Amino acid sequence: MARSGRLSVAELLDQLRHGFIVLDADGHVIGYNLTALALLELPEAFLAERPRIDDVVRHQHACGDLRGDLDHLLERVWHHLRRVQQTAEPHVYSYTSASGRTLQGATMALPGGGWVRTYTDITKHAQALAALRESEERFRSLTELSADWYWEWDAECRYTRFEGRQVRENNLLAEQSLGHRPWDLPSLNLPRLDDWAPLRQAVAQRKVFRRWEVQRALPDGRTAWFSLSGMPMLDAQGRLLGYRGVGRDITLRKQAEAEVHRLAFYDSLTGLYNRSAFQDRLQQVQSAARRAGTWAALCFIDLDNFKDINDAYGHSAGDAVLRATARRLQVALRASDIIGRLGGDEFIVLLQDLAHEREQAAAVAQDVAEKIRAALEQPLVVESNEVQATPSIGIALFDGGEERMEDILRRADLAMYESKAAGRNAVRFFDPALQERALQRAALQREMRQSLRDGDFLLHGQPIVDAQGQVQGMEALLRWQHPTRGPVSPVQFIPLAEESGHILALGQWVLEQACARLVAWRQDPQRCHWTLSVNLSARQLRQPDFVAQVRAVLTHSGADPRRLKLELTESQLLHDVEDTIGKMEALAALGVQFALDDFGTGYSSLAYLKRLPLAQLKIDRSFVRDVLDDPNDAAIARTILQLAQSLDLDVVAEGVETPQQFEVLRAMGCRLFQGYHFGRPQPL
Repeated sequence: MARSGRLSVAELLDQLRHGFIVLDADGHVIGYNLTALALLELPEAFLAERPRIDDVVRHQHACGDLRGDLDHLLERVWHHLRRVQQTAEPHVYSYTSASGRTLQGATMALPGGGWVRTYTDITKHAQALAALRESEERFRSLTELSADWYWEWDAECRYTRFEGRQVRENNLLAEQSLGHRPWDLPSLNLPRLDDWAPLRQAVAQRKVFRRWEVQRALPDGRTAWFSLSGMPMLDAQGRLLGYRGVGRDITLRKQAEAEVHRLAFYDSLTGLYNRSAFQDRLQQVQSAARRAGTWAALCFIDLDNFKDINDAYGHSAGDAVLRATARRLQVALRASDIIGRLGGDEFIVLLQDLAHEREQAAAVAQDVAEKIRAALEQPLVVESNEVQATPSIGIALFDGGEERMEDILRRADLAMYESKAAGRNAVRFFDPALQERALQRAALQREMRQSLRDGDFLLHGQPIVDAQGQVQGMEALLRWQHPTRGPVSPVQFIPLAEESGHILALGQWVLEQACARLVAWRQDPQRCHWTLSVNLSARQLRQPDFVAQVRAVLTHSGADPRRLKLELTESQLLHDVEDTIGKMEALAALGVQFALDDFGTGYSSLAYLKRLPLAQLKIDRSFVRDVLDDPNDAAIARTILQLAQSLDLDVVAEGVETPQQFEVLRAMGCRLFQGYHFGRPQPL
């Protein structure tokens, strides 16, 4: 039953949440409340005996509530008691008992001597502080170990705090950023205030934002990319205190993305646009031309003689020429012109916004193309060698129609081939007649494949005679008897066969037929001593197993290798000279003879010439044709004969069509002749 009336002082003190113990001037316990007994977990009988404070400390030490050296503990207790007495300032301390209770103690001096010691249970508060410290330590550990860092803004979006190893170690502008808003700091990718509008709008609406990317210049000269994510901090009433979030250095990722983009859209050798990127730019130019009602042009550029440079000086020299060509194009063209490289020695240029009228646009494109041609035709010094790779340029005009890139490119490509046909180092526009000729070439290539299967190709031979007009051999000449078109000129189908690769099958067939003829001639007393010359294509010679193929045909047919003569041109020698010489020497060891065709028109070096296992030189018909009227041609023919004599080589004069030519060449010392004067090609 509850008591009524006023409580006594003792009863009131026992109801307090704080415990207290009163000590007299000698340190004896002279008073306490029940709360002190509960908090200190001391027996009441013990305190009732008025123990000294030393005994209380000994009791608590024995129970494990106070830890450490006992003498030191006693010394510290009396030190603080005397200190409080002297200064009148309370001494506050805390400790955790063996049972896990955390107490905060306070010692105060009493007037007239003695002390009062109060005790408060702060276990929950201590646990909260410990949890806070643990959380703070965990947070700091994470920021130290993480690639991310922590940041805070105030309500005005000014940086107030940065935490993290990355900020400290990598000098990520933390000090320079404090006190500033993000959009007030220089940013390379977001230079204008309007660029920050999406972030500022999100912050104004107190929204979370994620992965906001910023590029900044660092004090050490580097540039770095950062990704920021943040969320608002609100007080209990929902008022904005600021933002906090994380940042991450994404520089390496951005560099990797840039490299992927470069590889996807730029040529790795020259840095120009590749085919994929060029197609995208062409579509943009078409759209612009459609809107403006103007014409544009695509220039297709192919370097003349690039293959010869590559073969003669190596791929590193060829790469240097391509890089120099790219630089020259960039210098020669306007900033608005678009330059790309398709591959190999093929470059393409887009000329936009030329003119509203087609004729005027063509004139502008012609002027630009001539400027390109003049820039590219200049000699280059590559690896101490002066080389020249002149350009053949084809131009295709287009407007804002829906024409595909492949069609525009095809028209420019056809025009480029017309430039080559015109003698190279030239500029030509696409003509619809070119398209028709291209279609005819494509049809011929298809029909060539069918004729190979149907046996429509024939082998003819033109006699090679000595100074007395006696036949000493034949040159095998391929003929195509088309089932519907009739005879197709070799001038027309041989280049097509080279382009399509059909030349390999044709060359193999010619070699087999020639060896079969040699075997047949062996039974004829008039022909058994004849040689049969077979023209080699560049593709045949480059086959790794070419020697094995020839050896197999000779073995299978039973033909005498000494009667087989293989003809190649000077330009064929420029491709991998050492490999060519090796193949020639291997076949020469079998007895096969070699002749150098069209001598005097190519680029062969005399140093290589003396290394080749040649048996014969053939004076090109261009020198024979005017040998009677042109002193220069006569001098060239005479020089070739003298050179051949010094190298112990036979010489055949090609294209001899008149008795006068025959007599003049014979007087010069030539001993073998070929041409219409002695006979036209006939079926073998």
